[in-house]
Amino acid sequence: MNRNRLVTVALTALAPASWGSTYFVTTQFLPADRPLFTGMMRALPAGLALLALTRRLPRGDWWWKAVVLGALNIGAFFPLLFLSAYRLPGGMAAVIGSVGPLWVAGLAALFLGEKPTLRTLLTGIAAALGVSLVVLKAAGSFDAIGVLAALGSSASMSAGTVFTKRWGRPEGAGPLVLTGWQLTAGGLLIAPVAFFVEGAPPALDGRNIAGYVYLALVNTAIAYWLWFRGIGRMTATSVTFLGPLSPLTAAVIGWAALGQALAPVQLLGMAIAFGATLAGQATPRKRPVATTQTFSSAEDIKRELSMDLTGPAVRR
Repeated sequence: MNRNRLVTVALTALAPASWGSTYFVTTQFLPADRPLFTGMMRALPAGLALLALTRRLPRGDWWWKAVVLGALNIGAFFPLLFLSAYRLPGGMAAVIGSVGPLWVAGLAALFLGEKPTLRTLLTGIAAALGVSLVVLKAAGSFDAIGVLAALGSSASMSAGTVFTKRWGRPEGAGPLVLTGWQLTAGGLLIAPVAFFVEGAPPALDGRNIAGYVYLALVNTAIAYWLWFRGIGRMTATSVTFLGPLSPLTAAVIGWAALGQALAPVQLLGMAIAFGATLAGQATPRKRPVATTQTFSSAEDIKRELSMDLTGPAVRR
């Protein structure tokens, strides 16, 4: 793996690592039984802030593309994710969500021409097995709604990853612009459903507000910018194989912050899942992708942010 690709993988990996803190923040900082409101508060403020920062709106067919991607990556994914987090132990939700690489492998074959190899399928199975071992003690009673929500969130995010890769982004628009469009569209889709199903927003204390600020800023705006940036530079399958970093991070947070013990079988699972993540990045690219760019330094990332904030005129 060359240096440019290593930097891209490392930056993209920060997104699922950040998402690994979602379950901890949800259960320790946020109001109980408000998955739709929580999804809206995670997406809409972050999306509106990015729109104000980039000052760009979709044009032409990107209006409906932004809505579709916003629905898949945000509007459906967030409520289903939080519903599964509220109804299932974090470990069980992570096991079900760990099938994401297999979802993406199938969808990428249909829509991107990325034919899954035996190695890809075996790596996907190994990743799910590793995650299962990590969260084995956290598995609890069967909850049909929670299980369906976890499966739905994984399928929705997988489809969003594939179509984000398929459609790329408009000329002169960086990933920060695309992130703002999707978060805003997804948040607006969630808002009316949240108010209809859950009623008026709950009273929030300082702890709740801190949790929502963290989710909107770090866990969403920054993390999704890095994720969509990675999708533009890597294959969809390689990106999704970074997903197991989320439950691995959740397990480490549980050990460090909540005093949860890690048994030898869980450490073995972490090694298997991490190995599968690395193996997913080692898959060679068969052909270059037109939208792919490589950035190897902080100066290059600043240049990309400059394109997002001031438009294509600053590009050389």
